[in-house]
Amino acid sequence: MVDLPLTGGCQCGAVRYELNAPPTTVYNCHCTNCQTISGGAFATVLMSPRDSLRFTAEEPAVTEWQATSGKTRFGWFCGSCGVRIAHGTHAGPDDLAGKVLSVRAGTLDDTSWVRPVGDGWVRSAQPWVVIPDDRRKFEKQPDDYPGLAAAFAAQKNFG
Repeated sequence: MVDLPLTGGCQCGAVRYELNAPPTTVYNCHCTNCQTISGGAFATVLMSPRDSLRFTAEEPAVTEWQATSGKTRFGWFCGSCGVRIAHGTHAGPDDLAGKVLSVRAGTLDDTSWVRPVGDGWVRSAQPWVVIPDDRRKFEKQPDDYPGLAAAFAAQKNFG
């Protein structure tokens, strides 16, 4: 079992955070944006309630861009070392997208329990990436968050 709060931060240690609620799911994102930001084939993200993340050291820097959905997205990163911490959407109070964050799993202090249950944007996946058959796959942005959440809950990482 994993204990809360989850802690993490950037490479240089300037930006530190706590997550005070369990993630709702973990999946790999193969979108070209995540590939560019990470310099790799995909990013592993924790979907987490936005209000559960609290910065405990330096505040992150912010970048913004227009998503293909037309919504304004933002990314929090360390202004010193450049490590991306999380992404979110600027949305209205009734918009679910504005209430969650995609936290970069690699920024956690303990990643031993992180096991993705799905893969999004597989249409952009690098051809050499092999996605296991037991994971949920989405051609674009995952649209079955309840299914991803149920698959994650079945791992029983949190009490």
